[in-house]
Amino acid sequence: MKKIAALLLFVCANLIYGQIPNELSNEEKVFGLSQFWQEVNYSFIYFDKIDPTDWNNVYKEYIGKVQKTKNDYEYYRLLQKFCAYLKDGHTNIWLPKEMRDNIYNTNFGAYRLFVTNVDGKAIITRVNKSKKAEIPIGTEIISVNGIKTKKYIDDYVWPYISASTDYVRQDLAVSYMLEGYIGREYELELKLPNGSIESLTVTHARTIEKDVYPVFEDNEVVELKWYDDIAYLSLNSFNDWETSIKFNEKVPELQKAKALIIDLRNNGGGKERVGKVILHHLTNDTIFYGPKSQSRLYIPTLKAWNQERYYHDFPYRPDTLGIGDRNLLKTTRVVVPTAILIGHGTASAAEDFLIYADKQEHMIKIGQPTYGSTGMPLMFNLPNNGIARVCTKKDTYPDGREFVGVGIQPDIQVAKSLSDYIENKDPVLEKAIEYLNNKK
Repeated sequence: MKKIAALLLFVCANLIYGQIPNELSNEEKVFGLSQFWQEVNYSFIYFDKIDPTDWNNVYKEYIGKVQKTKNDYEYYRLLQKFCAYLKDGHTNIWLPKEMRDNIYNTNFGAYRLFVTNVDGKAIITRVNKSKKAEIPIGTEIISVNGIKTKKYIDDYVWPYISASTDYVRQDLAVSYMLEGYIGREYELELKLPNGSIESLTVTHARTIEKDVYPVFEDNEVVELKWYDDIAYLSLNSFNDWETSIKFNEKVPELQKAKALIIDLRNNGGGKERVGKVILHHLTNDTIFYGPKSQSRLYIPTLKAWNQERYYHDFPYRPDTLGIGDRNLLKTTRVVVPTAILIGHGTASAAEDFLIYADKQEHMIKIGQPTYGSTGMPLMFNLPNNGIARVCTKKDTYPDGREFVGVGIQPDIQVAKSLSDYIENKDPVLEKAIEYLNNKK
């Protein structure tokens, strides 16, 4: 009976595997690898932080590896592993859309599981509502397919993650540890909050049930709430000017606040200028000091002289408000004690916002270190419409302090504990309210 079950599992796995596209020739595979390798050589701003000889040796090794991949999915996963060697959060490779549409992370048919890194453990922090009694929040995944979770992540997930900081790499590795092609099966060993051990087998498939527990907060780009006379404003994206427009609509109400909370924990960035324009309303300053930027400068003659690693510093000047801007802002400024909530998800242009706000005496940062990655990525296509990007610009504080690779640090560090997830508490927000109540 066991042999029949094993045979059925093998057949099903191969039927699923056969659905994965397998269209790329070996020549196309080598070309895509070489395309990315070449662009890194010319454009990657942090090329000085890697060993060129080692990088070239890895490339030569991968020329053989990509030609041995069994299908296009294996090929793109190998490219992602090659990319992860660079350890940069703004240098990535994404699968073609056709493949991405068949890759699931949280959907397992009857189950939907959201996994979070909590104190180095893989904790289920959200499930579809019908399963909340079976899989309580706070349940730990202690093994995957018979392999202890840490080893499984170290061997099968961590090497594929592109990030500039180890703590973000760990967060992403845990979050995506169960990602896979539709039909892929996982045997999980779970430790429930009461200490009991349970087994669960899940297979990637679309989950029809929409409701999850705890429920997701509304994900508007700008949200306003009140905690007595403290205004809470979440700015969830700087992708376009809609954020600035919606912020301006709320300014009249914000002027009633005795204190202000700006939540950037879910802001993955966008356009630097969007955040800067919003900051104009939150300070009395007329001069704003933003990031200092640098890019690579390639001159073939310098390369012939063995001096090719020259870098170009963009001219730096602070942003100064004109008389018209100052007059316009006179009646729309909200300058009160302000707590800015930050975390590992605060990235890119949201980190630039923090640099502009760095010297504001009425502002304090509460939470965890930020994502630690920003820059200007160069985007380009790979074979069969995969997408790659390479970071071309280095940003630092105006005085040269680096935050890429280390994150912008909070003034008051607060992290969500396992009990906070179980009780659905937000200790970062609670700390901000406590701090501001003592400042009003």
